[in-house]
Amino acid sequence: MRLLIADDHTIMRQGLRTQLERLESAEVVGEVANGEEAVAMARELCPDAIVMDITMPRLNGIEAIRQIHQYDPNIKLIVLSMHAEHGIVIEALRAGCHAYILKTGDFQEVLAALDAVARGERYLSAEITSMVVEDFLGSGSNQGKSGLQALSPREQQVLQLTAEGFSVKEIARKLHLSSKTIDSARRKTMEKLDQHSIAGLTKFAIREGLTSQF
Repeated sequence: MRLLIADDHTIMRQGLRTQLERLESAEVVGEVANGEEAVAMARELCPDAIVMDITMPRLNGIEAIRQIHQYDPNIKLIVLSMHAEHGIVIEALRAGCHAYILKTGDFQEVLAALDAVARGERYLSAEITSMVVEDFLGSGSNQGKSGLQALSPREQQVLQLTAEGFSVKEIARKLHLSSKTIDSARRKTMEKLDQHSIAGLTKFAIREGLTSQF
């Protein structure tokens, strides 16, 4: 299985690569440090699977998963994250990830996830499985839903880039959209999240795992 690793922590990438390269069944074809690079390298290298974090700069893992899945649904997307929050997990699954495991686990979980996706199955760590079952059982109500789920993919992008300190004009250039469109998306985001300042948006983005910027 040809693998791409996406994580903004160099030590994490190197450690995971070392472990994976010991496997006869795996070949690490590349590693990247942010979501934009993950999307670009997925197109360039066409890996069988990508092991990626959620909290990454420039483009968070959820949006990277969404774009990669839309480009090639055959690429298996495995989230390896410290985040076990309900909203983040559900959004990742809806975006198209095939496995969600936690960094608090051991390498055996990574192996189990790789084996499962290679067979065309999904894999969730035990804690995540319980959360998904609870979400399914409570799907008839709005209880437990994260504010993140109320945002469109574009609004999530604007939220992350705003939290990372980019201005409206900078975000517009980055996303190839007009400043008016970005300003409108940011205002809608603030309304949906009931936030009234950039500082409030930033705190929300950090809490939801979209960015680690302070």
